[in-house]
Amino acid sequence: MSARRAQVSPWAPFEDRRRARDEKKHAVLRMAAQLFLDVGYHRATLSDVATRLNITKPALYNYFRSKEEILDECYRLGQQMADDAIAEIDRAGGDGLTKLRKLIRAYALLMTIDFGMCLVRLDDRELSEEAYARVRAEKRQDDLAFRKYIAAGIDDGSIVACDPKIAAFAIAGSLNWIGHWYRDGARYSAEEIADQFADLLTGGLAARRGRAKGGQGKDAGPGLDVTDARRRTTGPGSRPPALRKPPSRT
Repeated sequence: MSARRAQVSPWAPFEDRRRARDEKKHAVLRMAAQLFLDVGYHRATLSDVATRLNITKPALYNYFRSKEEILDECYRLGQQMADDAIAEIDRAGGDGLTKLRKLIRAYALLMTIDFGMCLVRLDDRELSEEAYARVRAEKRQDDLAFRKYIAAGIDDGSIVACDPKIAAFAIAGSLNWIGHWYRDGARYSAEEIADQFADLLTGGLAARRGRAKGGQGKDAGPGLDVTDARRRTTGPGSRPPALRKPPSRT
């Protein structure tokens, strides 16, 4: 008598199914974020998101109950990237200028990613009262991180005396606009833009002397999953090579 053939379950293992669901949910978020940025939150519909994903609208409800829930999750993902960068900077240590450079670079990179752009281009007033309050509190924490590093740099001598609040506003305003004008595939890569912004926005704050106490020099800082490229700039306060005068024509 032949041995009974083992039955094979038509369902994938639980971990595989959960992983597949998470991947599909993230795909919905990425597509929705792109659509919100392309046409605006009000003009975008869940039907549009489903069409771009080649799924039905009812299938979309397996992952999110409403457009507002998707918007809230886009904010959460963007903010989590900022929080992770700040935590990494704090773990690494260094003087105030070093930390500020790292945060500027990390935030600049965040502004080139769809979920980062959502933080500055979408209107958080579209959220529920509870979600709106959370998002505003998180944005205040980002602002306080900039102020904290600037104040630390003033104390340790790596940053010139200034008002940390005003300096933080100037830096954040410049960084936020990256999310409005950056286009993938343009002349400069995200890494090159982040490097240049780190140089430009700390050039006027860096103390004009040798290495500050506890300083660690320039640091590429958190990469936010973007491959680091070789720096194209020369450092805070430095000048580009002088252009040679072209030979005169006879």
